[in-house]
Amino acid sequence: MTTPAENNDALRAQVNITGRNVEVPDHFAERVKSKLAKIERLDPTLTFFHVELQHEPNPRREAQSDRIQITATGKGHIARAEAKEDSFYAALETALAKMERSLRKVKARRSISRSGHRAPVGAGEMAAELVAEAKKAQEKVGEFDVDPYADKVEDVTPGQVVRTKQHSATPVSVDDALSEMELVGHDFYLFLNEETGRPSVVYRRHAFDYGLIELVEEKQ
Repeated sequence: MTTPAENNDALRAQVNITGRNVEVPDHFAERVKSKLAKIERLDPTLTFFHVELQHEPNPRREAQSDRIQITATGKGHIARAEAKEDSFYAALETALAKMERSLRKVKARRSISRSGHRAPVGAGEMAAELVAEAKKAQEKVGEFDVDPYADKVEDVTPGQVVRTKQHSATPVSVDDALSEMELVGHDFYLFLNEETGRPSVVYRRHAFDYGLIELVEEKQ
């Protein structure tokens, strides 16, 4: 179902809600839209939200059977968050929290970039929050022991490529690459460095630090 902006006073962006093997009740759709209004206030440039619900029956992982993915499209950028919980209501809250954290981090990073200072007012609070998130992530290490593609790939062999992605090779700055990484919720981001012209990767390190890897030609 697609909700145009003019049909929702609180939310100006369009919202598309789809269900894969699941019906989306009207009352749940209204809850989604009311929650997304808060996300829109964090980034007024967002113009479209796509929310996908999917039930993944798996007796071994009943606590993560309901999956929600939210993709937000804005002016020149995309934000994405995904969550799996024991209910769509819980998955919605988790996914929204992830997206809100990502948008707040990017907003703070852009504020730093505009001000020209390495740390804005309140950076200590932001650092403490990121450290807490890192500790929380470490507590969930066991959650990645199960292959997420086990039920999607037949005749799996070790080292098999199960997914391929391509994206634009438009050169961007390191700061913009870090912002894109936060928005899509990944731990790394591949890009062309506009300052050096080299293929590069930014990635998360411990706590709130980042790393940068660049490819260079080996001298003969």
